[in-house]
Amino acid sequence: MSDRAAQPPKADILVVDDRPNNLRLLSTMLLEQGYQVRKAVDAEMALTAIETAYPDLILLDILMPNMNGYDLCQLLKNREDTRDIPIIFLSALEEPLDKVTAFEVGGADYISKPFQLEEVLARINYQLTIQRQRQELAAKNQHLQQEIYERQQAQEILHQSRALLSSILNCSLDGVAAMEAVRNTKGDIRDFRCLVVNPLAVRVVGREREDLVGKVVFKKLLAPIDAGLFDVFVELVETGKAVKQEVSLQRDDEETWYQFVAVKLGDGFAVTFRDVTEYKQVALSLSQANHELQRLSTMDGLTQVANRRYFDLYFEQTWQQCRKNQKPLALILGDVDYFKRYNDTYGHQSGDRCLQKVARTIEQRLKRPGELVARYGGEEFAILLPNADEYWSLQVAELIRADIQALEIEHQSSDVNEYITISLGIANAIADDETTLETILQMADQAMYQAKNQGRNRSIAFNQNLELLDFDD
Repeated sequence: MSDRAAQPPKADILVVDDRPNNLRLLSTMLLEQGYQVRKAVDAEMALTAIETAYPDLILLDILMPNMNGYDLCQLLKNREDTRDIPIIFLSALEEPLDKVTAFEVGGADYISKPFQLEEVLARINYQLTIQRQRQELAAKNQHLQQEIYERQQAQEILHQSRALLSSILNCSLDGVAAMEAVRNTKGDIRDFRCLVVNPLAVRVVGREREDLVGKVVFKKLLAPIDAGLFDVFVELVETGKAVKQEVSLQRDDEETWYQFVAVKLGDGFAVTFRDVTEYKQVALSLSQANHELQRLSTMDGLTQVANRRYFDLYFEQTWQQCRKNQKPLALILGDVDYFKRYNDTYGHQSGDRCLQKVARTIEQRLKRPGELVARYGGEEFAILLPNADEYWSLQVAELIRADIQALEIEHQSSDVNEYITISLGIANAIADDETTLETILQMADQAMYQAKNQGRNRSIAFNQNLELLDFDD
């Protein structure tokens, strides 16, 4: 038996497509990469397969008999047991509205046919990575919440009474101590005398039990940790208000964190404390993982600018803000001219490097707060300019167009220039109740179409009155 056959599959993928050739091609590719593959030719067969066993990811065609891919996706996203399964649409539909619909019904990604196998694999791996990280974070969070809950329950028991505290001192997993106030002639607390201390607490402070019990040493013990803590315990005794806090101890170049809870006990207090260093480390790791997950979910993996999903969210938020303040907004859609020819001539690796340079060039041109560039799809970029009128947006578009041509990326297959160029369509509008995001997108898309139709390598804009403005090359 081969090594691959002996290994468990990396993931279970359900491929739904009514074309046998597509099913056969995708199945062969995924099996060679070590995935388990199940196939369905329509929505009914797909639902049956899902009921049998939940897949880790679904590759879904849009145009199918009886129930199309959009409806099947929406059905799965409305079910609690299947809503978290990532769905990647595979379709020959190329209109922006088709792609927008795919994301609106809950699709995780959209790949246009004919597809590149390497692209399909990369996007599958990306979605599975995000799914796995989410599951790991959820498991860690659940474990952390359970640990916190259990600790709180233990602490509540410890604080019930002084008698209960005394009975569990020697078997407690927490450090436990009780202190009595030592007052001066004016009645002010000048220190605390240690009444009881359990073995764990003795080890933490690094003293012998005989050096603690009955001794007025509390203020001295606190000094190397945090001198301000003394006033905290004085206030606790005087007000009766319980204290919950975290402190750190630095010993031998190692930092240990403790969480303590102190409650008033007679003219003094009882305190319990626990080593929470591991919890702090888990919380830090969780925070870093959440930050990385957020970064991955909003950034395009190739160009390192915002991805389509983040752009859609940011577009909506920016539009609402501009509408609230009655401010203008401009959207620029840019498409690299004859990019398919560039890929065919120089190869996809060169094409990827080209898109990375174009993305960086656009990003460097954006200077004002709130401006954003995102990879809108393939070789298309979306640029959002809040508080920008039509003349400012045209100037920005022209500067971007000139910057990209100035990169002098050779393009022998272009009909417009010996170097890589870009066509830009700009939509300008005052954010109000009569204008929608879809209207702006359509205006920008129509302007970009006009730029291409008029010879490419140019910027054309529509304002809210559908008046045409352009700069020739």
